[in-house]
Amino acid sequence: MATAAAYAYVTPEDYLAFEREAEIKHEYCNGQLYAMSGASRAHNLITGNISAEIHSQLKKQKREVYNSKMRVYIDAARSYRYPDVVVTCEEPRFEDDVFDTLLNPTVIVEVLSPSTAARDRGEKFENYGQLASLHEYVLVAQKEVCVEHYLRQGSQWVSHEYRELDAVLRLMSIHCALPLREIYERVKL
Repeated sequence: MATAAAYAYVTPEDYLAFEREAEIKHEYCNGQLYAMSGASRAHNLITGNISAEIHSQLKKQKREVYNSKMRVYIDAARSYRYPDVVVTCEEPRFEDDVFDTLLNPTVIVEVLSPSTAARDRGEKFENYGQLASLHEYVLVAQKEVCVEHYLRQGSQWVSHEYRELDAVLRLMSIHCALPLREIYERVKL
């Protein structure tokens, strides 16, 4: 969850130097920093459930699953983001030898909150969509059963919405099936 903060223009290099020492995380977009606020219990449960389920299904494959501490850089948008869950199919590529900024995600998941939903659906989706490696983008509501799945087909994004606990989200690019019942396990709706 990001909230805008009043900062002067910051270069990407200064951002990385600052961010690697900061006590709280910040996203970066075109010279502006956005402080990341804490997450709710539901947000943490959903993120953990998704990470665990994907990890369980991919553990014998050469794919990697990262949580919200892995930063993603979008060069075309001059943005650094912290998705809630990130999966890469190819050998992970990183911005430098610190290995904390991923360049080639295949799947990105964001758990929505009232303060971030518009940005996740708009600006972030637009930024992430500029990554040639990205094949799927998933938005998960935390106050109701609602999962929005965007699958890249050529230059278009095809969307599907799931609203039933008995539904199954199929992540085609990584060959995973996530039952919504597992995504929302222990979450009070």
